[in-house]
Amino acid sequence: MTKPTHLDDTGAAHMVDVGEKPATQRRAVAGGHITMSAEALGAIRSGNAPKGDVLSTARIAGIMAAKRTADLIPLCHPLALTKVGVEFAWEDNGIAVTAVARTTGPTGVEMEALTAASVALLTLYDMAKALDRSMVVGDIRLIEKSGGRSGDWRAE
Repeated sequence: MTKPTHLDDTGAAHMVDVGEKPATQRRAVAGGHITMSAEALGAIRSGNAPKGDVLSTARIAGIMAAKRTADLIPLCHPLALTKVGVEFAWEDNGIAVTAVARTTGPTGVEMEALTAASVALLTLYDMAKALDRSMVVGDIRLIEKSGGRSGDWRAE
């Protein structure tokens, strides 16, 4: 059995030392979606939501969240991100969110991409909750990652 990486010899949680790992280009893509009523979706799409420009606000929130991931997730390393992008796609019953995070460093950016997608989705909820409190945020997941010792990975 493999020893957990975030536990020391006494079983206490600790941050992994990545200082000896080589810096490589790393990229992660995460996504999720939010389902909502036709009324809420129409208001967002037309730019008539009560709180204003929903997608722009959610994009900025996702980018800001990625930059603060180490403050939110215990034992996550603070990273010098070189790029964070958040994109939206219209669906029949909601909006899909895709977040991309990039860095050159000794550890991956999966958590930053996941955090960006999650907070963008939560911001969509917050910006449209006056129109539909029954919205559902879901299917947040890592879609792909590249770089580092473990190499490339893509969800099936």
